[in-house]
Amino acid sequence: MQKKRVISLLPSATEIVCALDAANQLVGRSHECDYPASILTLPACTISKINADASSGEIDRQVKDLLREALSLYQIDTDQLRRLQPDLILTQAQCEVCAVSLPEVEQAVAKWLGSRPQIVSLSPKRLVDIWEDIRSVADALGVAEHGREILRALKNRVVAIIEKTCVMKQPPSVACIEWIEPLMAAGNWVPELVQLAGGRNLVGDAGSHSPWLNWETLQRHNPEIIVVMPCGFNLLRTRAEMAPLTQRPGWAKLQAVKNRRVYLTDGNQYFNRPGPRIVESLEILAEICHPDRFNFGHKGKGWDKL
Repeated sequence: MQKKRVISLLPSATEIVCALDAANQLVGRSHECDYPASILTLPACTISKINADASSGEIDRQVKDLLREALSLYQIDTDQLRRLQPDLILTQAQCEVCAVSLPEVEQAVAKWLGSRPQIVSLSPKRLVDIWEDIRSVADALGVAEHGREILRALKNRVVAIIEKTCVMKQPPSVACIEWIEPLMAAGNWVPELVQLAGGRNLVGDAGSHSPWLNWETLQRHNPEIIVVMPCGFNLLRTRAEMAPLTQRPGWAKLQAVKNRRVYLTDGNQYFNRPGPRIVESLEILAEICHPDRFNFGHKGKGWDKL
């Protein structure tokens, strides 16, 4: 089978390619692709216009300003893209804030002379869509059978958790926070993961985009567990950004706070990436919701207590 020259402009897609044992076909990546570490030597084909070191509130302002002016948050290095001569480009059509979008990639290659690369766009909203994306990438790489093997292994790990959580009575109420300032709840696949992990999701609907969250609404729900998973932030950065949340009036009165059941996670590496490590994300939630039943060893790496 002839190898393809692949550029992935999406971290989760890069992880899918590597999980399919096709990392040697990658010739380029996005500036955000950072796992596994071996791909960091590949040239980056995108640049962010956002100052990622700014505070949560400032990042939100930058994003809204660019979108208000109908500008993209990212810039594609079209010269680099052309130099790498890809046969396949992986991108996304789900969120214009998360990564380079499908229309931007199509525009970047529209004026190329000769044969143009195949473009595969991923747009997952639920867990089943993530499985389908893995299948689609495997098909595009010509490793469909291996893709089915990888999927079976991932699904078996999910089933092993469901077999324990499906018989649990009175699941704890859980609120997942995807952005701190302003407040945003987690949507898409996260509410589904909460349910599979043996929790009762309070805010955000499975399969729908992450909604803005009113502070009074969170107080009214008064969750038993709060899981903070800011998009693009690792565990240390999440802890450093917590002040706008912990300093809100009434924070100390929430039952999750009083019972020390507020948890910080590495949203950047896990919950925000709809790829193979979505199973690790489920494991993290299972450990958080039911520490007496699950211990996958993610504490201190993927999550920790506030």
